[in-house]
Amino acid sequence: MSRVEAAIQKAHDAGRGAFIGYLPVGFPDLQTSIRAAITLAENGVDVIELGPPYSDPVMDGLVIQEATQAALAAGFRMRDLFTAVREISAATDVPVVVMTYWNPVMQYGVDRYADDLLAAGGAGLITPDITPDAAEEWIAASKRTGLDRIFLAAPTSTDERLDLVVKSSTGFIYTVSTMGITGERAELDKAARILVSRLRDHGALRACVGIGISTADQIAGIIEYADGAIVGTALVRALRDGGLDALAAVTKSLAAGTPSAVPSHEN
Repeated sequence: MSRVEAAIQKAHDAGRGAFIGYLPVGFPDLQTSIRAAITLAENGVDVIELGPPYSDPVMDGLVIQEATQAALAAGFRMRDLFTAVREISAATDVPVVVMTYWNPVMQYGVDRYADDLLAAGGAGLITPDITPDAAEEWIAASKRTGLDRIFLAAPTSTDERLDLVVKSSTGFIYTVSTMGITGERAELDKAARILVSRLRDHGALRACVGIGISTADQIAGIIEYADGAIVGTALVRALRDGGLDALAAVTKSLAAGTPSAVPSHEN
């Protein structure tokens, strides 16, 4: 069992769903972003998801785009990612996964990226824009290093695609709640519940739902059928508008939505 899988299982053993929190590295500056990630861990997040800034963020909503563009403008470099992972991992036992577009990994070198992430204490990668059938080099590197490889499943995914995602993923499957970019939505699509059910039919043990989750009530609803909930925009907005204190308060408030019976894998 990987560190991410163990963190999700620990939450389940405590009668909760897992809470996965996203923040961009380098926003509003590198050291604050490191302290912000530690703040997540101190206030109820089970897995930290770090996003290195990227110049063409096709999946990110406006709040996250603005934050990552500010980080790039402030001089973010790839080495800062590994510095952040190292310092966060030294300060907390909460596993850190990196959500990254694939082009920066290719430019850095897949094996070098995997080795440096492992050395920094990272737990794995979420790769939103590469599918398992195109990720042979990364799958090999992740098997060699023991890093988790977390692929995405969407409501439009075919049964064949879901089967491949389930067989190729470790840690958890990033289950996209709705088609589109990240951001808060007043009502999550029912498609998420159907998609998790389809993933269960293909043998998925850990499916965590992301995109559009911003309240404790939404998290509680997701935990009824999924293994965890992923929140990004609401956390980034809190950090932007109110700094670390506001981030701590919002994180704690969202974590209140996680207590639940362990979801049935027969839904």
